[in-house]
Amino acid sequence: MGITVYETPTGWKYFGNLMDAGMISVCGEESFGTGSIHIREKDGMWAALAWLSILAGRKMSVEEIVQDHWRVYGRHYYSRHDYENLSTEQGKSVMATVGKCVERGSPMPSLKGDKVAQCFDFSYKDPVTGDVAEKQGYVFLTEHGSRVIFRLSGTGSSGATIRIYLERYDPEVIDADTADMLEPLVELALTVSDIMSISGRTGPTVIT
Repeated sequence: MGITVYETPTGWKYFGNLMDAGMISVCGEESFGTGSIHIREKDGMWAALAWLSILAGRKMSVEEIVQDHWRVYGRHYYSRHDYENLSTEQGKSVMATVGKCVERGSPMPSLKGDKVAQCFDFSYKDPVTGDVAEKQGYVFLTEHGSRVIFRLSGTGSSGATIRIYLERYDPEVIDADTADMLEPLVELALTVSDIMSISGRTGPTVIT
């Protein structure tokens, strides 16, 4: 489509720099906050009005529009698993365990029905300021376009949260159960992180 896309770390300051430089006009974050160049923050009213404009133009329901989009472009199955209120030591231990998998020369972890093509520690160079943000999370990419991302969020007296982002793209299967489609990625995440053993948990605190 000829549209330039920027993948940034968490934080609206990165969107703001791109907006101020005239490099983007629409932005969005994983937690569904969206905005445009009129403000340097997420804007729920703008998002609602944007959807109302789409509904008026397409003359279809939200479900019909989404289903039509999936039929044309395929579907991204997505979920986020949060392990909240871990100790700081547990959070660091999980990330260190995952980090061993991305060390140069480490064998790629196995994945049922797919294969991990690469894994790396995500960093971002701001194209406007030239600033580099390092250690923004560990990313596992598969040959079929799926990905698993680990990010440590928060430290201090309230402890830490490990967020695991799971995403699988399928160009044809658009009506399957999200949990079923993501099961191989969940298994991969649990294997490379050993988070159950380290945290003593039996599952995530929150699944989004």
